[in-house]
Amino acid sequence: MAPNLLLLTAICRLIAIVGLTLHPTDLLLAGTETQLSFNRTDIQSASLDFGRMTITEPTAVLHPSSTGDVAKIIKLAYDSADGFVVSARGHGHSINGQSQAANGVVVQMSGSRGKPVAPEVSEKLMYVDVWGGELWIDVLKSTLPYGLAPKSWTDYLYLSVGGTLSNAGISGQAFNHGPQISNVHEVDVVTGKGDVVTCAEDKNPELFHAVMGGLGQFGIITRARIALEPSPRRVRWIRVLYSNFSEFTHDQEYLISLHGQPSSKKFDYVEGFVIVDEGLINNWRSSFFSPSNPVKISAIADGGNVLYCLEITKNYYNHSDPESVNQEVDALLKKLNYIPASVFTTDLPYVDFLNRVHKAEMKLRSKGLWDVPHPWLNLFVPKSRINDFDEGVFKGILGNKTSGPILIYPMNKNKWDKETSVVTPTEEVFYLVALLRSALQNGDEALTIERLNNENRQILKFCEDEKIGIKQYLPHYTTQEEWMNHYGEKWPQFYKRKMEFDPRHILATGQRIFEPSFISSMKSW
Repeated sequence: MAPNLLLLTAICRLIAIVGLTLHPTDLLLAGTETQLSFNRTDIQSASLDFGRMTITEPTAVLHPSSTGDVAKIIKLAYDSADGFVVSARGHGHSINGQSQAANGVVVQMSGSRGKPVAPEVSEKLMYVDVWGGELWIDVLKSTLPYGLAPKSWTDYLYLSVGGTLSNAGISGQAFNHGPQISNVHEVDVVTGKGDVVTCAEDKNPELFHAVMGGLGQFGIITRARIALEPSPRRVRWIRVLYSNFSEFTHDQEYLISLHGQPSSKKFDYVEGFVIVDEGLINNWRSSFFSPSNPVKISAIADGGNVLYCLEITKNYYNHSDPESVNQEVDALLKKLNYIPASVFTTDLPYVDFLNRVHKAEMKLRSKGLWDVPHPWLNLFVPKSRINDFDEGVFKGILGNKTSGPILIYPMNKNKWDKETSVVTPTEEVFYLVALLRSALQNGDEALTIERLNNENRQILKFCEDEKIGIKQYLPHYTTQEEWMNHYGEKWPQFYKRKMEFDPRHILATGQRIFEPSFISSMKSW
């Protein structure tokens, strides 16, 4: 009885804050009492995200054990006279408070104490059904005993399935397999009306396409059926350096053009990164060179201050002949124009390669450098303007110091479904440029949050002034006018879908695309 009395007191607080015309027992009758938390630790955790630049407290945190629990809380918000907002939160890896719910309810999909269903693998049909809050690392662990693995990844595996599918989900496999949203058979979605809908390309396709890359605007993904392939056993991991940007991008574009070739004729992963800081070449990925023999950028960068690293892999399997793998790699490398003395290669288990960022995370955590502000900026840049971007940003705005990796790699637009909610540049090849920087208070003015945010604004202004034609990935805007410009010709469709699936604008208000229809009863936006 005592837990229910405590819960009723907490629900009264929710009512006082958002102005619900409900009796406190209505939430109990909704059947969420065992999962709805008003604990300060839960509230504070849900008020922060990886970006650590926005703090927005919800009133309650729901720990669901099923799709039904999610549906009940959304249905309650939708049916109530004054309403409250609801946002799904996975591992909390958003940057600008996108998963937060001001004075509302955060649905904690990952690590839920409700213990949702475990992944179910169909070995015969080559798919896995997973809870929307399942982390990709756990999806991988569930499929490997069957000799299977998902086709498309993100670089960091401690992200939720629903979270990455709500954005797109990209890594170095995207040129070949497309983003993660191109490798989903079907999903269960709870819409902003509280309806539970199973959808796929051929079943409720409008909702299916809406939620793929939909930034949580149309529903919460509670189950996803992910396509699988035979899992590689090991990976040949190769990095080579370039001092000439045109040669670097030419080779990247050549490699992704091989996507239709047999596996023996192409690499399985193509990424790259920019080095503008000598510290990064010797420390961030220190396996490049011997620590006892540090390399100066100026010594190999054609008189400039920027280097470019191409990162590629070749997968091989239990039946693979090592000598054949060597021959395939050598044949591909011979067609590239990298600096000959800069080749670094290693072999490692497939799981270790996929989970490589987590190892870096552990090192940063041990030094107290993980839980810091992350003013990340992710951009899609059209192929025709990538050289202009290099001159204006890499060789211009950034200077010679940074505080985190700067990724750059191209993708093929024909691997992306144009019916989804994601927007990309119009050209058939476009680049991801990801400035994954951390703000540090170590006395270096170049690494402060103010400096990095200012550089981000300079980069966006440069792109606007020079009409580069970028699109933000993991977009962040603060006005609907900016969002309309972001979506361009897709905006009418995006708006129509919102009106159909979340007409009261209950969901994912942290994205700041739509104001809730009951905004006047909320304390803050």
